[in-house]
Amino acid sequence: MLDVTKKLVELLYLAPTGDDHYRGESQDLGFPHVFGGQVLGQALMAASHTVEGRLCHSLHAYFLRPGNKQMPIEYEVQRVRDGGSFSVRRVIARQDGKEILTGSMSFHAPEEGFDHQVDMPEAPDPETLRSEQDWGKIMAPHAPEAFREIMTRDRPIEIRPVNPTNPFQPDKRPPHKQNWIRALGTLPDDPVLHRCLLTYASDFSFLGTSLNPHGVSFMNNELQAASLDHAMWFHRDFRMEDWLLYDKDSPSASSGRGFNRGNFFNQDGVLVASATQEALIRKR
Repeated sequence: MLDVTKKLVELLYLAPTGDDHYRGESQDLGFPHVFGGQVLGQALMAASHTVEGRLCHSLHAYFLRPGNKQMPIEYEVQRVRDGGSFSVRRVIARQDGKEILTGSMSFHAPEEGFDHQVDMPEAPDPETLRSEQDWGKIMAPHAPEAFREIMTRDRPIEIRPVNPTNPFQPDKRPPHKQNWIRALGTLPDDPVLHRCLLTYASDFSFLGTSLNPHGVSFMNNELQAASLDHAMWFHRDFRMEDWLLYDKDSPSASSGRGFNRGNFFNQDGVLVASATQEALIRKR
């Protein structure tokens, strides 16, 4: 496992502190606050620690306050119900005694049933594309000095965008984006970890889909943007070392909010997971 990937895995495996409480460290990715995907992934890991023989099939979470990247996060898991086939957990994430995220996770025992899916959309082969890090190295000499390290740093999740935009000179585009993503290096055979890693990665570039039609990027000082909520559904097994196509669209933006949807397909065209998110996209 690569060092940068090992650090992410260690970040997601939380330390128990007793009575369904856990503690996770925070990661500084160069953003003003804790990356939302980190809190989501850790919250799912905390809930998964309290369930045996069942994997998460859906999660729904609300971001309540921006997290402080200099502080650890405390996770409280509440055991809502354990039924014959499903288990439900409520998770509260806190810093300095204040809730920064609350969510519910549902877990399902394996079973056979009806099976269908939408077709995978067309997309170029990931091996023909540059990674976000490669694009960052190309643009870094022309970027403000404060952004150069963020744009070129090593990353545990490799993202290869289809038809990338220039964040310093964004143009107006349809509300649709595609990325290929994967974790770098070999990972343990732990399906819980792979779900937590995909939850973590699902927050990258998701919000920006709703900005495409408006020719605005995060580099715009007049933009106030933040994730408001996030939901995930896990349909079929997958491994994060394998390429996954993250196909995203934004059906609507109104009242200062942008709505985003995403589907994850493996290279065989199998739909493995889906996500939705509403975000604040406010012009100051």
